[in-house]
Order: sequence, then structure tokens, then C-alpha cells
Amino acid sequence: MEQPGVGRINSNENENASEKKKMSEEFESNTIMESLIDMPLATLDIKEEFGITDVAHKNKESSKGNEQVRKDKRKKRKKKDYQPNYFLSIPITNKEITTGIKKLQNAIIEQDKRLAKTMSRDGSFHITLLVMQLLNEDEVNIGIDTLLELKPLIEEILQGKHLTLPFQGVDTFESQVGFVKLEEGDHIKQLLEIAEVAKRTFQEKGILAGEDRSYNPHLTFMKLSKASWLRKKGVKKINPKLYEKFINHRFGEEMVYRIDLCSMLKEKQSNGYYHCDSSVVIGELEGSSSTVLQRYRKDIHSWPRATRFQMLP
Repeated sequence: MEQPGVGRINSNENENASEKKKMSEEFESNTIMESLIDMPLATLDIKEEFGITDVAHKNKESSKGNEQVRKDKRKKRKKKDYQPNYFLSIPITNKEITTGIKKLQNAIIEQDKRLAKTMSRDGSFHITLLVMQLLNEDEVNIGIDTLLELKPLIEEILQGKHLTLPFQGVDTFESQVGFVKLEEGDHIKQLLEIAEVAKRTFQEKGILAGEDRSYNPHLTFMKLSKASWLRKKGVKKINPKLYEKFINHRFGEEMVYRIDLCSMLKEKQSNGYYHCDSSVVIGELEGSSSTVLQRYRKDIHSWPRATRFQMLP
């Protein structure tokens, strides 16, 4: 026999549980936002490294299935609060490239030892594909699922071929960030297309992603903001004479075989690379060179466990 009021009690319990979950998610999001806002130097450093401007792009076109997701997120935070804390990374692991960058860094340090603190660790070398904001575990999980959905879209762009990135020469962003340049060629067009598809795919999931300036793929090797005290010592710009011998230096080629979803703020791995929540392998490894296969087998042990199970051939 049904007891009077039981349905109402259960309904109240469900409402209370739903409200608690909502409050918990809002608290988690607010906590992360507060931590981002309270870290001005870290935020400046992140913006310089990842080329971030203050305004996020939102995809105006939306499907009915994703509309409610976006509405919920707009209630939680406004565009003005956009502070990217995750990014899609193409890791640079070719020893020829990383060794060349270390020689470049050492040549600069020999001329000015104070600049040692401005150098990027060799384990962290990467190309940023897209920046985004993921404020809680649910959003990180959406990011992981979206990266998996992105894999066949990227492979469709590449049409069964590998994407190879040749690096040659050195330049700076406003004399503040030193980077190794990509050579001109069709590979840049493909990389730009992949970046655009990635941005659109993540935005369609209601994720704040991208930024105002046009995408400019680059390989950072130093940032003056890593040693802000240098300004007091009179070091306000990267002097071109420091890297003039490497202006046309050919660093080597990187075959893109992996894209990672990484955190900007979480503790880095022991090898210097960023905390990685998920990865996808791009293309078929069977047709890759033995060097690429060796890097794949070595790197896969540092991937998240769930990713290893998904991606192992």
C-alpha cells in the first residue's frame, strides 16, 4: 500500500539533490575562476606563451541538442570572465629539433647568463592548436569526448597522409617571446584548417574556446615574463643579436602523430611536459618511420591511463 506523502518526499529529495549538485558545480567553477583571477603574473605568462587575447569566440550557429548546454554555461559565467586554462597541444619530440633548440638556448645564455630563467624546458616544446576554458570535471570530460570526435575530422583533412611540420629560423613576438618559425608551405594551410575545425567543434559543445587574433602556429623557446625581475635590471626586450646566428637555421621536421588535451595550470609531468588529460593518435602508425614508432612507444607511458586503453593499436 502506498503511503501518503511518499511521492512528495521523494520529489523533494530529488530536488534537494539536484540543487546540491548545482551548487557544487557553481562552487567548483567559481573556485577555479577565482584562482585564475588571483594569479596576474601566471595569467600574463600564459597569455604570452599561448598567444591569448581577452575575448573568446563563440560559435553563433548551434544545433538544438547543444543549445541548452550553452545556455547553462552562459548562466554560470560571462564572456568577460574568459581565462583559458586548457589547450590542444601538438608535442614536439623530434630529437633533432629539441637538440637544435637547446643549442640556441645555450648560445643565448652564453651571451647573457641572466636569461637562463627565461628558457622553456625541452620537455615542454609544443605547438598550441587551440586554447579553451574548462572549469570543472564535467567540462573536462566534455573536452575529452570532443577531442575523440575531432580525430576523424582531422584525418579527413589529411586524407590519409601524414602532416609534417618543418622548422627553420627564429623570430619574436614584440621582442618578448622567442620562437622557432615554421617554414612556409602547404602544411601551414592544413594546420590552419585543423585549428579552425577544432575551434568550431569545441564551440559546438558549448565550450569557450579560441581568441581574437588570427592563429599563428609557433614553437616557443623563451619568454621574458618567466623572469619578470629582469625588467628592473634593464632587460626589457630580446635583443636580435642574441640569436642572429640562428636566423636561418634549419631545426628539422616534426611528423604530427598525436594531439593532447593539456592543462595550463596543473603541475607538469616529470619530463617537463604539461599535465595531459587525454590524447588522440593522428593517422596510422604502421606507415610511420621507426623513429616515430619509438617516440610513440616511449611517450605513451606518460599518457593518461584511459587514453592508453583507447589508443593502443
